[in-house]
Amino acid sequence: MGILERWGVTLDEINDILAERPSVRGILLGFIAEYKLAQIWFSNDPRVDSLERYKNHDRTRAGDLGFRYKGVLVSVQVKSLQSSSVLKTETGYKGTLQCDASDRRLVHLPNGESVETTCLLVGGFDLLAVNLFEFGQEWRFAFAKNSDLPRTTSSKYTPEQREFLLATSVRITWPLQPPFYEDPFTVLDMIVAEKSSKT
Repeated sequence: MGILERWGVTLDEINDILAERPSVRGILLGFIAEYKLAQIWFSNDPRVDSLERYKNHDRTRAGDLGFRYKGVLVSVQVKSLQSSSVLKTETGYKGTLQCDASDRRLVHLPNGESVETTCLLVGGFDLLAVNLFEFGQEWRFAFAKNSDLPRTTSSKYTPEQREFLLATSVRITWPLQPPFYEDPFTVLDMIVAEKSSKT
Protein backbone atom coordinates (compact mmCIF):
# COMPACT_ATOMS: atom_id res chain seq x y z
CA MET A 1 0.00 0.00 0.00
CA GLY A 2 1.35 3.43 -0.98
CA ILE A 3 1.63 6.32 1.42
CA LEU A 4 -1.28 8.23 -0.14
CA GLU A 5 -3.52 5.20 0.31
CA ARG A 6 -2.42 4.83 3.94
CA TRP A 7 -3.20 8.49 4.58
CA GLY A 8 -6.52 8.28 2.73
CA VAL A 9 -5.80 11.19 0.38
CA THR A 10 -5.81 11.52 -3.39
CA LEU A 11 -3.17 13.11 -5.60
CA ASP A 12 -5.62 15.92 -6.34
CA GLU A 13 -6.00 16.57 -2.61
CA ILE A 14 -2.23 16.66 -2.18
CA ASN A 15 -2.05 19.18 -5.04
CA ASP A 16 -4.66 21.35 -3.27
CA ILE A 17 -2.78 21.17 0.05
CA LEU A 18 0.54 22.10 -1.57
CA ALA A 19 -1.08 24.96 -3.49
CA GLU A 20 -2.47 26.39 -0.23
CA ARG A 21 0.65 25.88 1.91
CA PRO A 22 3.80 27.45 0.39
CA SER A 23 5.91 26.49 3.44
CA VAL A 24 5.04 22.80 2.98
CA ARG A 25 5.69 23.10 -0.73
CA GLY A 26 9.12 24.58 -0.03
CA ILE A 27 10.07 21.80 2.39
CA LEU A 28 8.94 19.12 -0.04
CA LEU A 29 10.77 20.75 -2.94
CA GLY A 30 13.96 20.75 -0.86
CA PHE A 31 13.78 17.00 -0.24
CA ILE A 32 12.89 16.35 -3.88
CA ALA A 33 15.92 18.45 -4.88
CA GLU A 34 18.21 16.22 -2.79
CA TYR A 35 16.73 13.14 -4.48
CA LYS A 36 16.96 14.66 -7.98
CA LEU A 37 20.53 15.84 -7.42
CA ALA A 38 21.67 12.33 -6.56
CA GLN A 39 19.63 10.81 -9.39
CA ILE A 40 20.86 13.23 -12.09
CA TRP A 41 24.52 13.55 -11.12
CA PHE A 42 25.83 11.04 -8.61
CA SER A 43 23.86 7.78 -8.26
CA ASN A 44 25.00 6.18 -11.52
CA ASP A 45 28.35 7.85 -12.14
CA PRO A 46 31.28 5.41 -11.77
CA ARG A 47 33.48 8.25 -10.48
CA VAL A 48 31.31 8.51 -7.36
CA ASP A 49 31.64 5.91 -4.62
CA SER A 50 29.74 5.26 -1.38
CA LEU A 51 26.98 7.80 -1.98
CA GLU A 52 24.93 8.36 1.17
CA ARG A 53 22.00 10.66 1.96
CA TYR A 54 22.31 11.86 5.52
CA LYS A 55 19.37 11.82 7.90
CA ASN A 56 17.53 15.10 8.30
CA HIS A 57 18.86 17.24 11.20
CA ASP A 58 21.83 14.90 11.75
CA ARG A 59 24.26 17.43 13.22
CA THR A 60 27.07 14.89 13.36
CA ARG A 61 27.32 15.07 9.56
CA ALA A 62 28.15 18.11 7.46
CA GLY A 63 25.74 18.66 4.59
CA ASP A 64 22.84 16.66 3.16
CA LEU A 65 24.75 13.88 1.41
CA GLY A 66 28.25 12.62 0.99
CA PHE A 67 30.38 10.35 -1.18
CA ARG A 68 33.93 9.55 -2.15
CA TYR A 69 35.37 11.11 -5.30
CA LYS A 70 38.88 10.13 -6.37
CA GLY A 71 39.28 8.60 -2.92
CA VAL A 72 38.40 11.83 -1.10
CA LEU A 73 35.32 12.16 1.12
CA VAL A 74 33.12 15.05 -0.04
CA SER A 75 30.11 16.53 1.77
CA VAL A 76 27.34 18.24 -0.22
CA GLN A 77 24.91 20.89 1.02
CA VAL A 78 21.75 21.26 -1.09
CA LYS A 79 19.93 24.60 -1.17
CA SER A 80 17.09 26.04 -3.24
CA LEU A 81 16.12 29.36 -4.76
CA GLN A 82 13.65 31.57 -2.93
CA SER A 83 10.79 31.36 -5.44
CA SER A 84 9.61 34.90 -4.65
CA SER A 85 13.04 36.28 -5.63
CA VAL A 86 13.12 34.78 -9.14
CA LEU A 87 12.93 37.23 -12.05
CA LYS A 88 13.11 36.62 -15.80
CA THR A 89 15.78 38.73 -17.48
CA GLU A 90 16.68 39.49 -21.09
CA THR A 91 19.34 36.78 -21.00
CA GLY A 92 17.88 34.27 -18.55
CA TYR A 93 17.03 34.49 -14.85
CA LYS A 94 18.20 35.98 -11.58
CA GLY A 95 17.29 35.16 -8.01
CA THR A 96 18.46 34.55 -4.47
CA LEU A 97 19.23 31.31 -2.70
CA GLN A 98 18.81 30.92 1.02
CA CYS A 99 22.07 29.48 2.30
CA ASP A 100 21.54 28.99 6.01
CA ALA A 101 20.72 26.46 8.71
CA SER A 102 17.12 25.55 9.48
CA ASP A 103 17.39 26.97 12.99
CA ARG A 104 19.72 28.93 15.26
CA ARG A 105 22.37 26.85 16.96
CA LEU A 106 25.64 27.37 18.79
CA VAL A 107 28.64 27.02 16.49
CA HIS A 108 32.32 26.97 17.40
CA LEU A 109 34.60 29.08 15.23
CA PRO A 110 38.22 28.22 14.37
CA ASN A 111 39.41 31.20 16.44
CA GLY A 112 37.98 29.60 19.59
CA GLU A 113 34.90 31.81 19.83
CA SER A 114 31.32 30.49 19.82
CA VAL A 115 28.27 32.25 18.36
CA GLU A 116 24.58 31.44 18.13
CA THR A 117 23.62 31.77 14.48
CA THR A 118 21.73 30.43 11.47
CA CYS A 119 24.81 31.08 9.31
CA LEU A 120 26.58 28.07 7.87
CA LEU A 121 30.28 27.76 8.55
CA VAL A 122 33.08 28.41 6.11
CA GLY A 123 34.51 24.90 5.66
CA GLY A 124 31.43 23.29 7.22
CA PHE A 125 30.78 21.33 4.03
CA ASP A 126 32.62 20.99 0.71
CA LEU A 127 30.24 21.41 -2.23
CA LEU A 128 27.14 23.60 -2.48
CA ALA A 129 24.48 22.35 -4.90
CA VAL A 130 21.77 24.89 -5.71
CA ASN A 131 18.41 23.67 -6.96
CA LEU A 132 17.53 25.94 -9.91
CA PHE A 133 14.09 24.46 -10.68
CA GLU A 134 12.45 27.89 -10.39
CA PHE A 135 14.68 29.07 -13.25
CA GLY A 136 12.41 27.78 -16.05
CA GLN A 137 10.72 24.89 -14.23
CA GLU A 138 13.30 22.27 -15.14
CA TRP A 139 15.66 20.23 -12.98
CA ARG A 140 19.14 21.67 -13.09
CA PHE A 141 21.67 22.65 -10.47
CA ALA A 142 24.50 25.09 -9.88
CA PHE A 143 27.63 24.07 -7.97
CA ALA A 144 30.18 26.03 -5.94
CA LYS A 145 32.95 25.39 -3.45
CA ASN A 146 32.12 26.33 0.12
CA SER A 147 35.32 28.38 0.31
CA ASP A 148 34.26 30.51 -2.68
CA LEU A 149 30.90 31.56 -1.22
CA PRO A 150 30.38 35.10 0.15
CA ARG A 151 30.73 35.74 3.88
CA THR A 152 28.07 37.35 6.02
CA THR A 153 28.11 41.13 6.31
CA SER A 154 25.78 41.20 9.32
CA SER A 155 26.73 43.69 12.03
CA LYS A 156 25.65 41.11 14.64
CA TYR A 157 29.11 39.59 14.27
CA THR A 158 32.59 41.01 14.68
CA PRO A 159 34.76 41.39 11.56
CA GLU A 160 36.80 38.36 12.67
CA GLN A 161 33.68 36.23 13.23
CA ARG A 162 32.34 37.19 9.78
CA GLU A 163 35.39 35.58 8.17
CA PHE A 164 34.10 32.17 9.34
CA LEU A 165 30.36 32.59 8.56
CA LEU A 166 28.72 32.29 5.15
CA ALA A 167 26.15 34.80 3.92
CA THR A 168 22.58 33.57 4.45
CA SER A 169 21.36 35.00 1.11
CA VAL A 170 23.35 34.65 -2.09
CA ARG A 171 22.48 36.09 -5.49
CA ILE A 172 22.62 33.80 -8.49
CA THR A 173 21.92 34.14 -12.21
CA TRP A 174 21.30 31.96 -15.23
CA PRO A 175 23.51 31.78 -17.23
CA LEU A 176 25.74 31.11 -14.24
CA GLN A 177 28.54 33.38 -13.13
CA PRO A 178 31.44 32.55 -10.77
CA PRO A 179 31.63 31.04 -8.24
CA PHE A 180 28.91 28.80 -9.72
CA TYR A 181 29.40 26.04 -12.31
CA GLU A 182 26.97 23.79 -14.21
CA ASP A 183 29.17 20.69 -13.90
CA PRO A 184 29.79 19.42 -10.35
CA PHE A 185 32.89 17.50 -11.39
CA THR A 186 34.67 20.73 -12.33
CA VAL A 187 34.18 21.87 -8.74
CA LEU A 188 34.89 18.43 -7.27
CA ASP A 189 38.29 18.36 -8.99
CA MET A 190 39.13 21.69 -7.33
CA ILE A 191 37.95 20.40 -3.94
CA VAL A 192 40.04 17.23 -4.26
CA ALA A 193 43.10 19.24 -5.30
CA GLU A 194 42.70 21.53 -2.28
CA LYS A 195 42.18 18.66 0.17
CA SER A 196 45.09 16.69 -1.27
CA SER A 197 47.43 19.69 -0.94
CA LYS A 198 46.65 19.88 2.79
CA THR A 199 47.54 16.24 3.53
